[in-house]
Amino acid sequence: MARVTAIIQARIGSKRLRGKILKKIKGKPNILLLLDRLTKSKLIKEIIIAIPNTKENDKLERLLKPKYKVFRGSEDNVLKRYFFCAKKYSIKNILRITSDCPLIDHRIIDKIGKIYLSGNYDYVSNIENRSFPDGMDMEFFSFKTLKKAYLNSLSNCDKEHVTKYILRSDKFKKYNYSDKINYSNLRITLDRIEDFNLINKIFYNFKNNDFSYMDIINFYKKNKKIFHSNIEHTNKKEHNDLGIEQQTWQRAKKYISGGNMLFSKRPDVFLPNNWPSYYKKAKGCKIQSLSKKQYFDFSIMGIGTNILGYANKEVDSAVNKAVQEGNMSTLNCPEEVQLAERLIKLHPWANQVRFARSGGEANAISIRIARAYTGKSKIAFCGYHGWHDWYLAANLETNKNLNEHLLPGLKTAGVNKNLKGSIYPFKYNDFNGLKKLIKKNKDIGIIKMEVIRNDQPKNNFLKKVRKLASEKNIVLIFDECTSGFRQTFGGIHKIYKVEPDIMMLGKALGNGYAITAVLGKKQIMESIKKTFISSTFWTERIGSVAALKTLEIMERTKSWEYITNLGKFIKRKWKSLAKKHKLNIKITGIDALCTFTFKSRYHQVYKTFITQEMLKKRILATTTIYVSISHNKKILKKYLNVLDKLFSIISRCEKGDDIYRYLISETSTTNFSRLN
Repeated sequence: MARVTAIIQARIGSKRLRGKILKKIKGKPNILLLLDRLTKSKLIKEIIIAIPNTKENDKLERLLKPKYKVFRGSEDNVLKRYFFCAKKYSIKNILRITSDCPLIDHRIIDKIGKIYLSGNYDYVSNIENRSFPDGMDMEFFSFKTLKKAYLNSLSNCDKEHVTKYILRSDKFKKYNYSDKINYSNLRITLDRIEDFNLINKIFYNFKNNDFSYMDIINFYKKNKKIFHSNIEHTNKKEHNDLGIEQQTWQRAKKYISGGNMLFSKRPDVFLPNNWPSYYKKAKGCKIQSLSKKQYFDFSIMGIGTNILGYANKEVDSAVNKAVQEGNMSTLNCPEEVQLAERLIKLHPWANQVRFARSGGEANAISIRIARAYTGKSKIAFCGYHGWHDWYLAANLETNKNLNEHLLPGLKTAGVNKNLKGSIYPFKYNDFNGLKKLIKKNKDIGIIKMEVIRNDQPKNNFLKKVRKLASEKNIVLIFDECTSGFRQTFGGIHKIYKVEPDIMMLGKALGNGYAITAVLGKKQIMESIKKTFISSTFWTERIGSVAALKTLEIMERTKSWEYITNLGKFIKRKWKSLAKKHKLNIKITGIDALCTFTFKSRYHQVYKTFITQEMLKKRILATTTIYVSISHNKKILKKYLNVLDKLFSIISRCEKGDDIYRYLISETSTTNFSRLN
């Protein structure tokens, strides 16, 4: 029978309860109680304790030898310690357990271990979708899996916690074992004195130290007060250690699925465990956090919604008046008619408009209309177009179809499987690729794309796409939810003199108020009559009122010219600083929505470092800036001065310095990786 080797992660040092694993229970150091319990497992063939090579852990080694094998390695890089331990002893199958879990039950180990040893999975644990108490944690994985984690883990967090990379990666076949009854609210791990007191009581309750997990649960049912006092004390202490923003985020993760409604605003995208996350006030390009700290926003400006800056006085005044006069009624608001006329005037190729409140909705509406018009369901697409089924269906064929358009390896759970084969990706500026795709799939009735995201169109790409669509009787849809109003007054396609059949506008249209528009040619838009597109809150008044006033201000201030010129200035400064510090960066995006990326394997780490250090200077920043008219060269000076210093440090790191020693948190995650 195949078996596993248990590698126990242990050290004397502990921030909260020093020497915790040596504290005696029933006259015996609790780590030895853990090891005694593990020896009862039928699947564990050998136990090795991996401890730091620091002097203070010599005492621990003397305690463990000669009964157990001891491996000495890095204290902080626990992943490295684990890897070289497994490599030295030629371990094929690994069980990872931490020494602060003395109550782990070998019966559970054997049950979960059999699932792993079946050979169907690279990684099996009980820590995802947790049902077991904290302190009953176990992870099974192969040496091959551990090696991949070791070679690909870059962040301090990955190195400290060993399996973080495995847990977030889609490169492994993973399985989580959940018990029938959820006791994840219980805490039986050893971290604080309150934990030790509880674990001590549990051991003393049983004459034999080989009691089971269910014995512990039955003890809990009869002594809930003992457990709850421990949980409440620990939770209260940990809660108090967090700032109000992190406290709020922890509450959010508990009560809101996913924590919030938008990937791009999740703290992990910016600075895990250290990002302010929540705001109290926003005005111009300044944000006040819940803790009343003031920040300049040199990042995403409401994900590109606020070209006029936060809380524009004129827009807010118009909205306030609309609220006072009634935002919603049985009758329709006249402002939506005025807005439709205004948008058609800006885009004379279009004849009719439909309004919604989000970019995803607008994209879904455009697809419904186009399908109704052509009678064809299949779509060729390029770029990012929202979360709806029609779009995510691209990954039903292969989970790589959206890799360069949205999130690499994006899962399709919940997407109608019957949509498989209905949507096909093509690359921006690859006209021949699109042409071949259309030729192969003659029933494609829609080409849907962002006009521009990062790269400029080459070799008359947009005009070629337009001509191809016309020749094949395909509806051409331009998604300008992001690009609209940033380089021209209206859709950016006006610059390239290419007219679509349908276009969406959003984000900046309402300057922070929810409003999106679908514009199209009459003969196509009239297809709405053949189908059903309707929603109660698409008829509210605020969105239309905000859009009308926003358009008025944009036209008066020529906002698109201002933000474009300022964006060009920022790009020049980025380029100059990179040259000064001999850094290789790539600058992409339209001028008013620009990004730079380090050409380095540590690019994501450097991005995290910049966010971290900017935050110390009360600046919200990543490597992307959405420019607004509330930004100016004067307030950018502070940002650029800080960036100059950070580029200097990054330059040293490219020459051999360790960037990880500068980080206070794990590396930020990526959210959207788009093709064009």
